[in-house]
Amino acid sequence: MEEAERFDIVIAGGNHVGLSTALSIRSFAPHLSVLVVDAAPEHAGIGEGRASAVAAAAVRMLDRLGVWQDMAGEAQPINEMIVTDSRLSDTVRPTFLTFDGAIAEGEPFAYMVPNPVMTAPLRAKAAELGIDVRFGTAVTAMSASNGHRRLTLSDGRFVDARLVVAADGARSRLRDMAGIGTVYNDYKQSGIVVTVAHERPHDGRAEEHFLPSGPFAILPLKGNRSSLVWTEPTREAERLVTAHPLVFETELERRFGLKLGALTVEGKPRAYPLGLRLVRAFVAPRFALVGDAAHGLHPIAGQGLNYGYKDVAALAETVVEADRLGLDIGALDVLQRYERWRRFDTLRMGMTTDVLNRLFSNDNPILRQVRSLGLSLVDRVPRLKDYFIGQAAGLSDEDSPRLLRGEAI
Repeated sequence: MEEAERFDIVIAGGNHVGLSTALSIRSFAPHLSVLVVDAAPEHAGIGEGRASAVAAAAVRMLDRLGVWQDMAGEAQPINEMIVTDSRLSDTVRPTFLTFDGAIAEGEPFAYMVPNPVMTAPLRAKAAELGIDVRFGTAVTAMSASNGHRRLTLSDGRFVDARLVVAADGARSRLRDMAGIGTVYNDYKQSGIVVTVAHERPHDGRAEEHFLPSGPFAILPLKGNRSSLVWTEPTREAERLVTAHPLVFETELERRFGLKLGALTVEGKPRAYPLGLRLVRAFVAPRFALVGDAAHGLHPIAGQGLNYGYKDVAALAETVVEADRLGLDIGALDVLQRYERWRRFDTLRMGMTTDVLNRLFSNDNPILRQVRSLGLSLVDRVPRLKDYFIGQAAGLSDEDSPRLLRGEAI
């Protein structure tokens, strides 16, 4: 058998979460060898027309890692957010809730960042830190041995690692290889993702319209452009994204309105199935899950990527501190600290988004009255608004990992 390469840490998944995990560990424990493998080719995702909401806490982490300055120029701050609750046929959409986007002077609670804008700086920093990144290379098998896990790669090579981190997405193959089960609730909804250009400026305002079919979110991008996350029952979403462009644009205009002038769809809209996925364990011996491999949340709160970044910060702090103490970074008792740190928070957010989706994605007249009353009450209580904006910014947890506070590990 061919001799195996040896690394301290192997990360499966060269996406934003996987690369951030590698940077976070290597930046504060440069003696640890790190390999990142990704089944997709190197150019995959570079031109992808999606954008993500990056909360203030994640911005502080990316800044500490030395990559935010290369993203900031194309990042659009969210200066204001409004929430409405209406039917599609309503001629007027009353605003029930308005948030000022600033959590501190000059610091918005979140930015909208095109995914390719995040990708390039993360890859460049990985190269600068000497992290071995291999695209077009999948993990085809994994076995446990004394003191390491052995991975078989698609190029026929073998790799031994003291710790394997799975950042390979919602349908994680490594999670299955590790024997970690999941609990999944299919919402029978899909999120349509598309970017639109409009005539007039958005002034950094984000809008979330709760419609009976699900939330319709308008998220500002640089220039007169916005990213949309449009929730519909799966069958309707599939009909819309495969329909003639004129049909799609007509339905889009009914939901978006003309307050920003004429709309132009950029690229092809895509629909992604939505559901709640929670893992039965975050860790196993010499194995940890991060990002979408560890949880799948409804986009109603815009926390999907940010919860991945929370995983990154918590796992990196766990590994780096264990290494400094001379502990085995892959030992189960070490990794269980990371699991305790992230499991309850993830469960809480999963339940919150599940309840919000059930509460708002319907046209029940009683629930509509309850929702309207609740939103109006929150809008009138500054402390409640501050609490919710702090949650959205990722800055409300007292035991938040250091990187999310902008501190070194």
